[in-house]
Amino acid sequence: MTALEFAQKIKAKFGEIISEPAEFRGEITIKLADAEQIFDVCSFAKHQLGFNYLVDISSVDNYGDDPRWTVIYHLRVLATMCELRIKTDVSEEKSELPSVLGVWRTSNWHEREIYDMMGIRFRGHPDLRRILMWEGYPYFPLRKDFPLAGKPTDLPGIAFTEITPMEGGPFVTISGGNDSIAREPRVRVPETDEVEFNARVEARSDNKELRGQSFGPGPIEKK
Repeated sequence: MTALEFAQKIKAKFGEIISEPAEFRGEITIKLADAEQIFDVCSFAKHQLGFNYLVDISSVDNYGDDPRWTVIYHLRVLATMCELRIKTDVSEEKSELPSVLGVWRTSNWHEREIYDMMGIRFRGHPDLRRILMWEGYPYFPLRKDFPLAGKPTDLPGIAFTEITPMEGGPFVTISGGNDSIAREPRVRVPETDEVEFNARVEARSDNKELRGQSFGPGPIEKK
């Protein structure tokens, strides 16, 4: 059975709260209109359709729009490697939807990470605490209104953070230029952008000529 056929079965079961399947680059996605039904939809997908592996749960900050959050469930049938995505929206005011831990145990850390980074709560999760930031940290770093340089915090006896200097930093993409590769932080070295970039391009060309591929260790001498 194809992902499209699976999506149509879910729509037949749940009706109007499921959108028509959408295809993009060979991947099928359906959207659930009522986030409160996510547990039931996921349970049906696993127990009736065989989606026995939860690849990931991710979240999107639709900053400036309402609903603000989109949560995406990436499902897979291990036997056939068939994959399907289910999306659902959650308002900023509510910022909560049911946990699917009772369907897939692997959702435990996925939900905790989204809670930690976005502040979206998963009702029914038995251990919903931060997984990357420390308990008591007052912000959610993956929200679009969280500055790239971070925010200062001072929590006595717990931890502190300071603003990160961004100008010229090795992990900051520079503006301008015609080639996005030249602005990529992993490629460039501050104050020597053009020289470093050209050297990397030449190394890739040498690698491709000698190995048939442009990545990997630096050039080697011909035998």
